[in-house]
Amino acid sequence: MTIRKEGLINDLTIGSVPKTLLTFAFPLFLSGLLQTVYNMVDMVVVGNVVGPEGLAAVSIGGDFLMILTFIAIGFSNAGQILISRFVGEDRKDKVREMIGTLFTLFILIAIFMTIFSFLLHKNILNWLHTPNESYKMASEYVVTCIFGLIFIYGYNLVSAILRGMGDSKHPFIFIAIASIINIILDLLFVAKMGLGPFGAALGTVIGQASSFIFAISLLYKNKEDFHFDFKKDSFHLYKDVFPSLLSLGIPMVIQSAAVTFSMLFVNSFVNTYGVTAVAVTGISRKLESIINIISQSISSAGGAMISQALGANKLERVPKVVYTALLVVFVPAFMMAMLTLFKPEWLFGLFTQDKDVLLLALTYVPVAMVQYTGATLRPASFALINGSGNSRLNLSVALLDGIVARIGFALLFGIYLGFGIMGFWYGNALAGIVPFFIGFSYLLSGKWKKRASATLR
Repeated sequence: MTIRKEGLINDLTIGSVPKTLLTFAFPLFLSGLLQTVYNMVDMVVVGNVVGPEGLAAVSIGGDFLMILTFIAIGFSNAGQILISRFVGEDRKDKVREMIGTLFTLFILIAIFMTIFSFLLHKNILNWLHTPNESYKMASEYVVTCIFGLIFIYGYNLVSAILRGMGDSKHPFIFIAIASIINIILDLLFVAKMGLGPFGAALGTVIGQASSFIFAISLLYKNKEDFHFDFKKDSFHLYKDVFPSLLSLGIPMVIQSAAVTFSMLFVNSFVNTYGVTAVAVTGISRKLESIINIISQSISSAGGAMISQALGANKLERVPKVVYTALLVVFVPAFMMAMLTLFKPEWLFGLFTQDKDVLLLALTYVPVAMVQYTGATLRPASFALINGSGNSRLNLSVALLDGIVARIGFALLFGIYLGFGIMGFWYGNALAGIVPFFIGFSYLLSGKWKKRASATLR
């Protein structure tokens, strides 16, 4: 009897690789696009209603959220890969144990991070060199998001479980719910009621809470499909799967943390250049996130496909997934690059009409070209590294990309060579290309084939 079932559970090891990848990745892309859109709406509404100071507050608040969520991202990615592997091996008992372990771990981490971040949020805002003009608004924004952290962790958890089962449609529906609610509440709280960044954060938290409620309801309604009964005794750290989750999850958490903290390190230097520089950096990250969501959706879909393929010992599909992932991301990245290159005033003008911000934004255009290049090359490599469950290589990428390259390049260009803010921008962008060289060297070496015979406990 197979664990695979039409609907919530799908077999990603059959059919054409391009068709399967696109079919699975498309809802993930739409999910990311909606999430990006409602995050952009925060900045568009705040930027036009409050001004550059509000833009800077939301931008720094977004940086703060990166600190709060890097653990959730790392372990949810690891959980997704392991569930995909167990589905490929048709091991229903391990799927059930992994779900129980993930729930227990995420609840504990969410409680800890909520307390930790609330106690230290002022210290972190000071470390990020938050401009005085934006400090109060940034503080209100992050405190509001802190108390909604449990919903962010919960959504990441349920979405990882569903994606691991081959279901990318329902996570899209959940994020659509959050997006619609957030956009409506942004217009109400910020534009109509004048609550500023606090209103934007409140709308985000309410949207995420609604999304999580719908997600957990779906999981409970279909609990038989997942062999998880939601009884009290089922929520604990199962000794047969917890070591595997830690083995793969810790390097992924380190990778996420290295990238997150290295970006924050670079941004802390950028923030010293004032509100205008912070606003430009925040806007540019939102524009770059349009390509990043495509990159991340392809990386996630490709990783799940590779994990199931290795579990089912269908090695011939792995290189096809990698090359298809590279090609799929190139097309939209090229289109976005052309739009940024030839219509930068229009793009940045969506967020603000402040002349100083728009003038500085034009200098960011060549940096964006480098950023888009990295977003094009990364997903295929991460799909292979994560999908194969190679925790050591994942850790190597984390250290090289997050620590050595990003911080090293930023300090080299920004301080040692005296390029100033442009040097910090370029350092961050160039680091994003590093994973490509590691991933494709791994592909050509053929060492990933050994992962098919590796036993996941």
